[in-house]
Amino acid sequence: MAPSATATLRFQSFDLLATLVAVVHSNGTVLFANAALEDARGMSRRTIVGSSLPDSFTEPKRLHDALQSADNNEFAALRYDTWLKRVNHEPLPVHVIVTQTETADEMVVELLPLEQQARQDREERLAEQAQANKELIRNLAHEIKNPLGGIRGAAQLLELEMDSTELTEYTQVIIREADRLQTLVDRLLAPHRRPHLVGDVNIHEVCEHVRLLLSAEFPRGLQVVRDFDTSIPEFRGDREQLIQTVLNIAHNACQALAAQIAQGSARLTFRTRIARQVTFGKQRYRLALELHVIDNGPGVPDSIKDRIFYPLVSGREGGSGLGLTLAQTFVQQHHGLIECDSVPGCTDFKILIPLP
Repeated sequence: MAPSATATLRFQSFDLLATLVAVVHSNGTVLFANAALEDARGMSRRTIVGSSLPDSFTEPKRLHDALQSADNNEFAALRYDTWLKRVNHEPLPVHVIVTQTETADEMVVELLPLEQQARQDREERLAEQAQANKELIRNLAHEIKNPLGGIRGAAQLLELEMDSTELTEYTQVIIREADRLQTLVDRLLAPHRRPHLVGDVNIHEVCEHVRLLLSAEFPRGLQVVRDFDTSIPEFRGDREQLIQTVLNIAHNACQALAAQIAQGSARLTFRTRIARQVTFGKQRYRLALELHVIDNGPGVPDSIKDRIFYPLVSGREGGSGLGLTLAQTFVQQHHGLIECDSVPGCTDFKILIPLP
């Protein structure tokens, strides 16, 4: 069997990765290139195998030196940033990772597009922040709840002892504000109290349910566009959580669209697509649901763009800042994530959920 065929069998699992991978000799000759590297370079595997991988970069000497150092056992793995040449395209900025294998004179070279690396770093930060927020919210809510019940009870007892109507109004203020804070605490604890009820979910029924709710609240001035891929299959999930997720995002959008709704030019779009071979949350998925909620409003303020999924962060006066936090929590419970891309005139919240 030819060496290239042997290598293809040995390393065929690399074709499942989203990152660009090549297996090379210490002199830089390519033994194997995965499908992602083929796509990125714009040339076939047959052309890449047998060629010199360092010549694929704008600075070939850096990879030559890295491979030589690995061959001399000077390190187990080495990383650096450079530019990968591509056919009929501008060079691609990549993060290079050179790793030794158990086989002599053989190294794995992994190329991570810097944009993808930045996205993975952002996803990791979001996951860590979400976990920290969850613990903070749960602990804080419990700490608030206990004295809150005491304050309300004391105000009720005090009210029974009062004959003055004016003084009774003050105790009523205390009771009402205590109830308002209790409602806020209940909302903070809601995702952690309610069990995750899994069943078959049709995402278009979810979107249609939300559309009807919005139509009742905003009967004039708002155009809701449905751009659906009807081939998307049902999947296992919590329908109520997903309705709440889409409703929170869409309702935020409608509130941001207040001026356009008054003018009759507001537009909200629900768009569903199938994403193939996607990586998020450090995991590769063959298929994923991609649901976009897009509005033509003024956009997310720059001051909170990086914090919109934090609890109690709101872009409007009087907002609780919990809607997007709960939405992200619910989607993460489906092993997915929410991303936001916003400029004036177009804000796009993208929900990604793995499909079977």
